Amino acid sequence: MKLNWGTGIVVAIVGFIAFILYFVITMSTDKKFNHDLVTEKYYQKELEYQDNIEASRNAKSLEKNIKITQSKEGLTVHFPKNFEYHKIKGKVFLYRPSNKQLDFELPLSLSNTYLLVPEKRLLGGRWNITIKWSYEGKDFLYKEELIY
Repeated sequence: MKLNWGTGIVVAIVGFIAFILYFVITMSTDKKFNHDLVTEKYYQKELEYQDNIEASRNAKSLEKNIKITQSKEGLTVHFPKNFEYHKIKGKVFLYRPSNKQLDFELPLSLSNTYLLVPEKRLLGGRWNITIKWSYEGKDFLYKEELIY
């Protein structure tokens, strides 16, 4: 059998398609490749986007915003001292980009002007912290990336 240009091109195209299909099928079925979304409730979060913009503006307009410090005990989230801490309501969400199973959320129930996130809940590495809180009916949002 003689191999001419037309046959060579067809064989090359079929070989390339088989190569691509092999990788697509391998990536789709292999359990070690994870295709999780950042959040399960993506569309609900999208609807809240304008509210988050307003809450971020409110937080940036404060004289003293939230301050986060690291210590042996964990992360300490300091709220503005001019606010009455018992009126602050909300939640703290810690997101670990490298592992979805490490994400967690804490409700804000303050007994002082700060909140301590225990060190045992935090592994070393990058964390994104989002603090959504309200004070006397006004919403605030604080976001920061940190390395613990």
